[in-house]
Amino acid sequence: MARQSRLAMLALILLFRPGATHAQSPTPPSASEPAASIQSPSAMDSSASFSGLFRLVGADLARLPSRETVLWLGAGAGLSLLGHRADRQVTATLSGSQPVEEALDPGQVIGGVPFQLGATVATYALGRITRKPSLTHLGTDLARAHVVSQAITQGIKVAAARRRPDGTSLSFPSGHSAAAFASAAVLQTHFGWKAGVPAYGVAAYVAASRLSENRHYLSDVIFGATVGIMSARAVTIGHGRARFALVPVATASGAGIALTRVSVR
Repeated sequence: MARQSRLAMLALILLFRPGATHAQSPTPPSASEPAASIQSPSAMDSSASFSGLFRLVGADLARLPSRETVLWLGAGAGLSLLGHRADRQVTATLSGSQPVEEALDPGQVIGGVPFQLGATVATYALGRITRKPSLTHLGTDLARAHVVSQAITQGIKVAAARRRPDGTSLSFPSGHSAAAFASAAVLQTHFGWKAGVPAYGVAAYVAASRLSENRHYLSDVIFGATVGIMSARAVTIGHGRARFALVPVATASGAGIALTRVSVR
């Protein structure tokens, strides 16, 4: 995983190399527009160079300590604790069924670094080639969401040092789940639930594949999904077409996820 993360960072360096510019220059701000709104990360031109990308990532990380983040962490931790009770049973059941394991095999590829990074690079490149800012913006947001989610995931993995069901190390949380749910959350923000529903379905499929491969426990994939969604929200806050969003909520008996209406900008 560490080697894959280094390869991912190298690819991002090549993709967002210094001096890269978008085919269309951003419209200069008018005198009446506040500077703060023009410089907000979610509204900045999607054609950021490599240095610009990491300025945006720095802003994304700075936005993580927020009320929404606390709610997501609380909901994710609560659901992970509930899932922890069935960790071994769920993993043993899914990994012990050959038909299930074979049916979920593609999830290993879809949630892996090569596929996720390849899709991100392809989206960004297609936007640049076709001169479509919306696609370039989507590719940039996907890249930022993956950088943030994997930075958090790898940090927690090292700190938790939980052993996987198969006996190897660094089980908690699931990096595949974090990547898949980060992508799903970005797609949902950009295109609404017509893209969000299938994207979250694919993300859940990826998470299930980690259980069937005996690589993760239920609590690993739940918290990995939480990290992915939380990271994508930090990246895409303030823009998108979606009129509804997933929001963590606290209840008398624990935590959950609610669908709430949001304003469109």
